[in-house]
Amino acid sequence: MELIYVCLFITGLVFGSFFNVVGLRLPKNESILFPRSHCVNCNHELNWYELIPVFSYIFLQGKCKKCKTKISIQYPLVEFTTAILYCMCFKLFGFSYDTILSIVLVSIVMITIISDCKYMVILDEVIVIGAILSLIIIFSSGGLIFALRHVLSGLLLFSIMLIVKLLGDSAFKQESLGWGDVKLTFIAGMLLGFKLGLIYIFLGAIIALPYAIYTTIKNKNGMIPFGPFLALSMLIIFWNSVSFTNIINALLGV
Repeated sequence: MELIYVCLFITGLVFGSFFNVVGLRLPKNESILFPRSHCVNCNHELNWYELIPVFSYIFLQGKCKKCKTKISIQYPLVEFTTAILYCMCFKLFGFSYDTILSIVLVSIVMITIISDCKYMVILDEVIVIGAILSLIIIFSSGGLIFALRHVLSGLLLFSIMLIVKLLGDSAFKQESLGWGDVKLTFIAGMLLGFKLGLIYIFLGAIIALPYAIYTTIKNKNGMIPFGPFLALSMLIIFWNSVSFTNIINALLGV
């Protein structure tokens, strides 16, 4: 059992490093393959021993080997967090399809946090690939009818979020929600189902509220990346779906 956690941790470190590349490069329409990883200050091309997730950062004391410019703490933080979350997926669900779905979801969450916090962009590539992988796993676990139900839930939740966006845009005379937020909701509907999907929207707003208030007071424009909060909400509910379902049934008297 310990070996599984070790493998998942190492896999998480490697994928976390990759997610940094995807989240930082694709929004700028840059290749994720070329140029090779390099220092953004002096363009020093990193050697293999400077690319070991987390450990290279510690070994280099958080600085570029050549120009000594500080390396963003984001890189090891994303790598380590991804590794921990991958292990959590197995701890929660063991040998099951939910573990695989959970790992896909964690991957979507991490890239969304990176790209939306940095550029206010949720990547279409992440939405499409995440939806396809999720659908394949759902189909494999329950068959065609089961998969179609999940797709329908995704479409229903997407439609609701789209209506909220259109009404918000009309009311505030500016963009109230990003299109990426709306598209992300399709995946939430697929993974959570319609009822839990509604909770996902509400919980995402609750999680975002303190930061939104802080940003409004500080910057006066109130513009925040909503995607990371929605993504975290999706992960929290997926990991605790039984508890949230029981709460909903209790409220509805079921």
